[in-house]
Amino acid sequence: MELKPGTRLKSSVCDTEVVIVRPPREQVTLECGGAPMGGEAGAGLDAAHAEGTLLGKRYVHEPVGLEVLCVKPGKGSLSVAGTALTLKDAKQLPSSD
Repeated sequence: MELKPGTRLKSSVCDTEVVIVRPPREQVTLECGGAPMGGEAGAGLDAAHAEGTLLGKRYVHEPVGLEVLCVKPGKGSLSVAGTALTLKDAKQLPSSD
């Protein structure tokens, strides 16, 4: 599946849903809970990938340039080829002295 900006993906093992913000530079498979996103439901949640996702947070995978926004939280954690996506830090706003 081609990951384009605005593409919405659902986890096949938990309630997590994400929207692609920045597509990867190469073809990758986004996973949640150890299973590919958008796949058939029924697979079990992998305990090694069960850290959960947070509503409204952005997750990134810098090596391929992927950035996603969590629009529905769940128990599974996001990964690409078994490597966990990291929570993107918020930008510091300039102080208004």
